[in-house]
Amino acid sequence: MQAQAVTALKEPPEFRTGTVSLPVASGIDFIERIRVYNLAVERCSRCLFDANTPHISFDPDGVCNYCRVCDQLEEDYPNDRQGELILEQMVDEIKQAGRGKPFDLVIGVSGGCDSSWLVAKAVDWGLRPLAAHYDNTWNSTIATQNIHAVLDKLGVELFTYVVDNEECNDICRAFIRAGVIDIETPTDIGLATTLYMAAAKYGIRHQFEGHSFRTEGVGPLGWFYMDGKYIESVVKQYGNYRGHRLKSFPNLTFARFMRYSLLNRMKKVRPIYWMDYHKEQAKEWLQREFGWQWYGGHHLENRFTAFLHSYYAPRRFGLDTRVVGHSALVRSGQISRDEGLKLLQEPFHYDDEVTDIVKRRLEFSDEEFEEIMLQPRRTYRDFRTYKERFERLRPLFYLMAKAQLVPMSFYLKYTSRDCI
Repeated sequence: MQAQAVTALKEPPEFRTGTVSLPVASGIDFIERIRVYNLAVERCSRCLFDANTPHISFDPDGVCNYCRVCDQLEEDYPNDRQGELILEQMVDEIKQAGRGKPFDLVIGVSGGCDSSWLVAKAVDWGLRPLAAHYDNTWNSTIATQNIHAVLDKLGVELFTYVVDNEECNDICRAFIRAGVIDIETPTDIGLATTLYMAAAKYGIRHQFEGHSFRTEGVGPLGWFYMDGKYIESVVKQYGNYRGHRLKSFPNLTFARFMRYSLLNRMKKVRPIYWMDYHKEQAKEWLQREFGWQWYGGHHLENRFTAFLHSYYAPRRFGLDTRVVGHSALVRSGQISRDEGLKLLQEPFHYDDEVTDIVKRRLEFSDEEFEEIMLQPRRTYRDFRTYKERFERLRPLFYLMAKAQLVPMSFYLKYTSRDCI
């Protein structure tokens, strides 16, 4: 089915971007509303973040605090010759730690560009990676084909954890009914736990993550939040928790998180932080070497993830998540600010078949689904989470971040009372 914009027959009385409520004209489709909003809103003078971004502030030059955070990351993670030397030393360390074991490190794969490229790079460095995949049963055909095309040619073994289909459906249903934006939190937590499980099984001490603040940016915590207590709380209130008790879902409780982090001491490494990485060049290379296929946009390799970014977040919350990645590219100089603004004016890559699949699989009638879209919005603050505990343990997590036991972005966002 061809990608197209969908006009909503009814809309909520308001939608939110960040912490500011904005009026909505009835009958205008959500894609057009966001396009108009993107034209009119006040923005950072350097990147594309607007004045309604959660916890944003501007200096006298109009530059936002998110740009300043990324400036600090630029200093901490150079991607010049110094970065190359750091990576060379890191690769040697990983090889030493992997001696006598079947694998040197574990890498999460989704069929997306960054993880596919990183697996190939690890092999090029002479490392023996184990690829790990959390199958939430929403994979697109292209994503599955990409995973096998890359891994088969490289000879890399795949560790896969598949959650029970009905249990996964119940979790997804619960998050949508809860009225929160974080409907992908179970997928992110499931992948994190799967990586820990794979590492524990084979005694692996290092994990590569394909994230780059220069191409993907730093997302405001007020948009998306994740932790294991949050998942349990949402499912208890809006799902059939008594029926399955998250039996097959690999949830990451606080105790499990600390055990994997402190006792197993698996280091989380983001090699692209130290590299001059350009995603468009990576995509072209993957297509040429492996027959890898592009799936239409960032985060769109999974059907449920595509539903979140191309329909649920903009329709339900008035949120254009593309601004995070485009802002990152502007800050890193890969595109100009004017080019970034033009990209925000382009329509979403939206396929109404994906929304139909979500409704059909989660057993939402058209009437019930529309009613849910109009219900009051909630945030992670309306549920039980580990956030206050993370904040109390901020000094500990700083030491863990410096030791690469948790990502620095986790420390910056999850342990801060200001959320950035």
